[in-house]
Amino acid sequence: MKKHHILHFLITLAVLLYPSTIFAYSNKIIPGGENIGIELNSKGVLVVGFYKVNNEYIGSNSGLQLGDRITKINSTEVNTINQMVEAINKEVQNNKVVLTFLRDNEEKQTELTLVKDQNDVYKTGLFVKDQITGVGTLTYIDPGTQIYGALGHEIVDKNTLTKIEIKDGKIFKSEVVGIDKSERGSPGEKTAQFFKDEIYGNIKENESSGIFGTYGSKFDENDAIEVGDPDDVQVKEATIRTVIHDHTVEEFKINILKVDKENETKNILFEITDERLLKETGGIIQGMSGSPIIQDGKLIGAVTHVIVNDAKKGYGIFITTMLEEGEN
Repeated sequence: MKKHHILHFLITLAVLLYPSTIFAYSNKIIPGGENIGIELNSKGVLVVGFYKVNNEYIGSNSGLQLGDRITKINSTEVNTINQMVEAINKEVQNNKVVLTFLRDNEEKQTELTLVKDQNDVYKTGLFVKDQITGVGTLTYIDPGTQIYGALGHEIVDKNTLTKIEIKDGKIFKSEVVGIDKSERGSPGEKTAQFFKDEIYGNIKENESSGIFGTYGSKFDENDAIEVGDPDDVQVKEATIRTVIHDHTVEEFKINILKVDKENETKNILFEITDERLLKETGGIIQGMSGSPIIQDGKLIGAVTHVIVNDAKKGYGIFITTMLEEGEN
């Protein structure tokens, strides 16, 4: 055999032996279930509404829309409401400022005419926010990378129904102090107490499959269980881990009704069968998003949605989807 034929054979063999898919995440991860407080700081100041000034909507008349993110006042960058107010007072000329803003990640500019009130304060006609605070459930911690995932879906602003583009954020200790039960047509929710000084980790990404960041608190690697492949998920009994009292994580029975590998996020249709959970919550409630789904000792997914007209039923996302998006 000639030398170049031997070389070609060795290269071909190396390609065949090299794995076709390499995952960044560990094959065993720690299931969550803990209740967490969530605080997101937006990238830019988010426009969430308009009000009249002298009988005129001066904010919307400038061309701004709900969901726009203001990033500059004239040449001054802003990420918070305080920065925006300071920049307006500094930069205003002839009662006007130029706003730079992002819409669908495309940068645009517009001129905004301001009005001074009787207290010599400039009125913009804009309702804005720079921070989102809420409650959810930790899904997993990867002991190999210290990356965590939570919620199983993106965070959107309830006023604009748009995804929050984040600058940074944190997750922190939260305890459940009450439950508003779900009823047909009206999902319930957890009432929680926040302990913002007891930080668990940062938030780096707000993606379609959840929020992700680095977990900085303690965890026990011995709690790790195997990651379940979508092919492992079966139509049969499983459990979810979540908190309904204080900070105690408990496991509750569910029944998986359908598996959909084609849907991006609604992969697992399930029904709560645990009588105690149904008695306490009436079904799936807000704040339960991210609760890990475990079947046959493997972490297979996370709770993401409730079916409003039948709160006993809901959807979950495959855990592999969260892991792939969170660790890329």
